[in-house]
Amino acid sequence: MIRFYFHPTPNPAKIALLLEESGLPYEVVPVDTSKGDQHAPAFRTINPNGKVPAIVDTDGPGGREVRVFDSTAILLYLAEKTGRFLGQPEDRPELLSWLMFLGTGLGPFSGQAVHFQFAAPDSEAYARNRYRREAERHYQVLDDHLDGRDFIVGDGYTIADMSAWGWLARASRVRKGEDDPLAPYPNLKRLFENIEARPAAARANAVGKDHPFKQVRDEEALRALFPSNYPPAA
Repeated sequence: MIRFYFHPTPNPAKIALLLEESGLPYEVVPVDTSKGDQHAPAFRTINPNGKVPAIVDTDGPGGREVRVFDSTAILLYLAEKTGRFLGQPEDRPELLSWLMFLGTGLGPFSGQAVHFQFAAPDSEAYARNRYRREAERHYQVLDDHLDGRDFIVGDGYTIADMSAWGWLARASRVRKGEDDPLAPYPNLKRLFENIEARPAAARANAVGKDHPFKQVRDEEALRALFPSNYPPAA
């Protein structure tokens, strides 16, 4: 059984999609990041970095219970566990390259673009421009790569496509104010729409809908979400 520590944000969404595609049995454990659940000692034993997603596999290697944190690590771990969505052996260098591109480039820059356009003070114009333009540059790199391709790696659907899907779902926030945010990137748009049409994506999008995650962005939420912006408690 996989215990899946979840909040409805892009990186956990990737894992929800893989779990639904693979058919692995899993249990959702809500982590309400606006309430600070990610900072609780019990959760920090699972992810010392205090972020979602994270998983605990009760039937890990050798039958041992193991933890895995960071979305890219979890994608690789679960794909290897099932032997699916990894492409062909000869695709491995490309798979690792694009997973790291998504995990260290497109994802973080997209997240910072959203932060500075929606959460930061209005005076942060330089940062808003910097992160949005870099996110758009990553979009273009991936769009160019997908020209003439149906998938990011090899000839089939892999965890690289799932990783991209998690953040492309937030394109309207990354490219704030655009009516059709993926229009300038037709290959990305095609990839996203093809994945979004999969039954597993519909199920992944429904994960956590039955939990009342906090929606109000009040002082408690700001301190929980962005603790580095505040002085440490005395």
